[in-house]
Amino acid sequence: MKPISPPLLFQGEEIRPFIGQRLDVLLATALKRSRNHAQGLLKQGLVHLDPHPEKAEPSYRLREGDTLTIHQAPPLPIANNPSGEAIPLDIIYEDEALLALNKQPGLVVHPAVGHRTGTLVNALVHHLGAHLAQRGGEERSGLVHRLDKDTSGLMIIAKTDEVHERLAHAFAEREVKKIYRALCWGIFRRASGECRQAIGRHRVHRQKMTVLKTGGRAAHTDYRVLQQGPQGAEVECTLHTGRTHQIRVHLAHLGHPVWGDLFYGRPRELADGFKPPRQMLHASLLEIAHPLTGKMLHLEAPLPDDYRISREKLLAKQK
Repeated sequence: MKPISPPLLFQGEEIRPFIGQRLDVLLATALKRSRNHAQGLLKQGLVHLDPHPEKAEPSYRLREGDTLTIHQAPPLPIANNPSGEAIPLDIIYEDEALLALNKQPGLVVHPAVGHRTGTLVNALVHHLGAHLAQRGGEERSGLVHRLDKDTSGLMIIAKTDEVHERLAHAFAEREVKKIYRALCWGIFRRASGECRQAIGRHRVHRQKMTVLKTGGRAAHTDYRVLQQGPQGAEVECTLHTGRTHQIRVHLAHLGHPVWGDLFYGRPRELADGFKPPRQMLHASLLEIAHPLTGKMLHLEAPLPDDYRISREKLLAKQK
């Protein structure tokens, strides 16, 4: 995305009234936009924070001496209320409070620049209508968490604001069990392990996340090799934190990037020329207490066809 110029600069007396407040609050106030819009700017790497660029996250508390440079993105070319679209949903579980679905790969979660329609939110508006929480904002109706476009698997959707608040609290307090399946390149030396390296914005490539020696936010991923093949392996990853791109960043840091992830890895193909159509990452299992009854929900999402085909190819013995 090409930012609008010139950038906006906030420092000294302009920052001082916001000392101790969240960074996304300052951005929303200064730009007279929503906090969702402010968080979008941060995610796109359009906000530079000095002297700690790696800490440019929505929840960062502003300090004396901070300087902000804001490259404003073009306004979102979408309506305030996303329209409903008859996009098929693979529903795993549904009751009066929430819905759990198996997101298909390639489906964008919410409207944004370049994706005005055809998103999961458009499908949810069509399926649920008024029975959809609005606490996340009109453009993120019902969303409690998200998956990248090319990551498949389980997502939970809130139908009311009360349910949204309780589910969001459970995610924030790490009361949710989240397990992913991933196809990774390379030979693992250990059958299991963990990565606890902190994650933050890349100091140069602001749209990327990276492992940081200092600063960043605590991140914890456990992994277990399910099957090791001659070129790569299938691993199970358990998330103990929920940082942006966490599994992709941690596995790449360990030297085993997710197969097909061109953002944190590089193109890899087998001897027969086969390469996966996307990053082979799937949110396979989620356990969470029901926000109204307290009963534990155990949810599993079957693997998509492209993952199964890629796994068979990756693990096959070479002829």
